[in-house]
Amino acid sequence: MHHALELDNVSAGYPGRPVLRDLSLVIRAGETVALLGPNGAGKSTLLQVMTGLRRPTTGRVRLFDHDVQQLPAAERARLVALVPQQMEVPMAFTVEEMVMMGRTATLHRWQGPSDHDRQLVEQAMTYTDVRHLRDRLFTEMSGGERQRVVIALALAAEPRLILLDEPTSHLDLNHRLEVLELISRLNCERGVAIVMVAHDLSMAAEFFPRLILLDAQGRIAADGTPATVLTPPTLEAVYHCQVNVHADPACGALRVFPQRTRCRST
Repeated sequence: MHHALELDNVSAGYPGRPVLRDLSLVIRAGETVALLGPNGAGKSTLLQVMTGLRRPTTGRVRLFDHDVQQLPAAERARLVALVPQQMEVPMAFTVEEMVMMGRTATLHRWQGPSDHDRQLVEQAMTYTDVRHLRDRLFTEMSGGERQRVVIALALAAEPRLILLDEPTSHLDLNHRLEVLELISRLNCERGVAIVMVAHDLSMAAEFFPRLILLDAQGRIAADGTPATVLTPPTLEAVYHCQVNVHADPACGALRVFPQRTRCRST
């Protein structure tokens, strides 16, 4: 099977402050992976390294068999799309205008969108169920609607890999489920590889067959199925609290709960 991403002994960070240390991993084409870890573990930094936005201090990153640092920005944009936690837009763009931005990497300077570009934008809006909102201003939409629009923007670029940085962190339960089901459908129906940063361990266990857990030092603490990664000893060592892990009797997915420290009665 072809590889979407390969990281070989990658370290990265900021001047005087290393964040990631000696990471080696492979993401296969068409795979779905959740990236877990405590605050400050380097999850967002890792996404930047994967896209080529941040150069590693050591090691090598390959994107679909190409050194990511050697790829022109436009070519990287055709291969990988990044969906942030929130997208702040200073101007009043409509939904359709936002999604059309996903075609920017394919357009030559001063060239307007072609019929093919418009068709892809229509397909992306339909797929993410925002077509009926095409004339709405992005700034006036709810959080769940915005995230669907941003995913449509990413989808319009026809990437082979989508990276998502906690896309559900500011959403309520219903919209969180909508976004996660959309991500799963993208993978199943279009074969797009997915890497998503998540803090909700139970959610990650239900939607992702592979989990990668980073520790506070920016190293891989565990990598595998939910059953092999979400064990009390591993989680307690990484998160520094006691946890309870059990299978949900309704669906069989693992549920993770921090164990409350009981107050002593006086």
